[in-house]
Order: sequence, then structure tokens, then C-alpha cells
Amino acid sequence: MMKNLQSATTLHNGVEMPWLGLGVFKVEEGQELVHAVKTAIENGYRSIDTAAIYGNEASVGQGIREANIAREDLFITSKVWNSDLGYEATIAAYEESLRKLGLDYLDLYLIHWPVAGKYKEAWRALETLYKEGRIRAIGVSNFQIHHLEDLMKDAEIKPMINQVEYHPRLTQEDLLAFCQQHTIQLEAWSPLMQGQLLDNAELQEIADKHGKSVAQVILRWDLQNGVITIPKSTKEHRIIENATVFDFELTAEDMDCINRMNENYRVGPDPDNFDF
Repeated sequence: MMKNLQSATTLHNGVEMPWLGLGVFKVEEGQELVHAVKTAIENGYRSIDTAAIYGNEASVGQGIREANIAREDLFITSKVWNSDLGYEATIAAYEESLRKLGLDYLDLYLIHWPVAGKYKEAWRALETLYKEGRIRAIGVSNFQIHHLEDLMKDAEIKPMINQVEYHPRLTQEDLLAFCQQHTIQLEAWSPLMQGQLLDNAELQEIADKHGKSVAQVILRWDLQNGVITIPKSTKEHRIIENATVFDFELTAEDMDCINRMNENYRVGPDPDNFDF
């Protein structure tokens, strides 16, 4: 049941991951990010998502320390960047992320992009780290169905997570269905489409009906579709607002209306046409 910010889904390896977390994409190192992470944790967030390429792991780690909460109560994610995909390079990248974050382990480590010819060796490294008990869960990001099929042909361990661009203009229904069929949990990055949907009239109508904001409606739509979501914000009132999505429910009609907004429109790169 999704009752509050600590509500979690159980990944296929038995590890629990919160349904809603804080994303920190495009937030630079510095006090603003430290404060955002600390504020989020103090307001009930337990999941923080970063990546090596964001260049902000040190500030995320500082925010975690300043929040002064037991490490085992948090769920911390990072990702290996394209230039470090390879068995030894991926293990070294993991060590570097831990060093910057100031942590002994990660709860989730992801391959950031499906770089052709490289992601299988990187996955082998993640499997090694996982089997050694150094990561609680492993997964991928931006993988399409054919990437997942290719990876799973040789993988010993199936990904627990696939984190992808997901919002009302990019509903990825086939990918969601495939992941559900294979017990791979889908997770949304850029759930608010980098703010581009916040003045949408259809979403505003639904929001008004529920006495909520458009952002809250979109995040609730994620959750009701069974998708983990990690909205980004550095402003305290937005961090709190984004989390206030457990006290209402969208109707089937609302859900259908939002699902119909799909245009297969990406604000980020297309994983099949990306210059890695």
C-alpha cells in the first residue's frame, strides 16, 4: 500500500525501494544541493537518486550526513557513466562513486545508457559487486525492450530496475508492460517533463478537481501506473509539495485522460539514436 513517503515496492530480489524519491539531475555541487538533500530527508524522503555524470555526488553525500539519519533507513542510487563501461572500469567507477558520496555501499547502481558493445561487460561487473554484497540491487537506465532482451540473454542476474524517461507525453506502455512481465521495476526520470507540463489545461482541470497541483497529479499518475518516480527540486516548498501525493487517488477516467496525452515525445535523448 502507498500510504506515505516511506511506502516502498519490493524488487524481485526482495529489497524494498521507496515509491518516491528525490532526483538531483542538473543540480551543481554546492550548498544548494546539500540543503535540498538534507531538507528532503528531514521531510520524510528516504530515496535519493544521483549519477557519476551529474558531478554532484560529494554534495549529495554531505546532505545525507547532515540529515543525521541511520544509513540503513536510506535508499541511495547512483549510475555508471558511458566512458566507464567495461568490467574493470565499472568496478573502479563504483569505488569512485562511493568515495565521493562517503558511503560504504549503494542500495542501487545502474548502467546509465545502453552503449552498444559495452553494457554487457559493465553488467558483469555489477553482478560481481552484487554477489559480493556490495550493492543491494542492480539495474539499468534508458534501456529499450531490445536492450533488455539482449542483456538478459547472457545475464546471470536480471535487472531489478529500468529507469527511463517517463511522463504523460511519453507513456512507454509497451516497455512498462514488458518490464512488468519480467518483474523489472520501471522508474521514471524527468516525470514532470522538466516543467513543460505544469501549465497543461487538461492536467490543470484534473488537479483542480482534486484540490492538487499539476505536479502532484502527474506524480500520482506515475504511482498508480506502478512506476517509481524521482522528481527533482531544490526548493523546500516544492520538495514538500511533490511528496504530498499519498492522500488522494486519481479516478480511472483521470488515468485514461492522462494516458491519452502520449505523443512519444522525449525531452531527453533517444536511447536508439544517441551519440554516446
